[in-house]
Amino acid sequence: MTVIIPAFQLNAAAHIGQVALKVANLEKMTNFYQEVIGLQVLEQDATQSILGVGDTVLLELNKVQNPLPITPKTGLFHVAFLLPSRKDLGNALLHYLQVEAPLIGASDHGYSEALYLNDPEGNGIEVYYDKPQSEWDIRADGEIVGVTLEMDAEAVIAAGDGVWTGFPTGTTVGHVHLKVADLMQTEKFFTEVLGLSLKNNFGDQAKFFATGDYHHHIGSNVWLGKNIPAMTENDLGLDYFSFSVPNQAELDRLEKHWETQIDYTKAEDGSLIVVDPNGIMMKFFN
Repeated sequence: MTVIIPAFQLNAAAHIGQVALKVANLEKMTNFYQEVIGLQVLEQDATQSILGVGDTVLLELNKVQNPLPITPKTGLFHVAFLLPSRKDLGNALLHYLQVEAPLIGASDHGYSEALYLNDPEGNGIEVYYDKPQSEWDIRADGEIVGVTLEMDAEAVIAAGDGVWTGFPTGTTVGHVHLKVADLMQTEKFFTEVLGLSLKNNFGDQAKFFATGDYHHHIGSNVWLGKNIPAMTENDLGLDYFSFSVPNQAELDRLEKHWETQIDYTKAEDGSLIVVDPNGIMMKFFN
């Protein structure tokens, strides 16, 4: 694969901010992400819960009235929480085993080690840490190749100290992985419009994008099928996700790039809101 550097490149320091989900049972979902997964409740009322680590917001849960039955549509495949170290991943894995969390997988991806779970409403979750970049398979053209091997779970647990107090300071949303309708349209939008680079191309099944030299900030796949419909207001699952850019100048540069290309909305707080070809909403802020 040849990595094509887009003419417009989003600043390498841009990264995922938070993920917002539309939920049916706010109390159950809030308790799950706090007690099982490891987030802290920062704010809460009858219709919304804001969760994160310290004062950093990572997840927003919004209650949906009269939710529709879950059917194959575009949206979230998983939200991926990035932990600072292998020790933290070991502590998380031991905790998940102790509380009988709904683990569905544990993989070594070459550049990371990752745990996979599902929340009570079927949203995918990844909890991972990044190996040192010196261990990544970075090709001469910039492609970053991942693998899927079985995680050495015993070694990961051994790296921990058995102390669990939830996700540690420094935890972020490392990436989001999306269910999309069309991979080529998705690639065109994320590279030409958003200014990310295609980092890895998994045949006609999945594509992975990032700013700078990261392995991926956004994954996309058509494993549910091609040309699946977009979510509607009353569908459960992904509401939106956000991208944090380093400063106002970068946000202004992005807006100028968009002015002649796409329709977008500028919110009262100055953030830029755009919807991709799969009907997925993104917010860019600084």
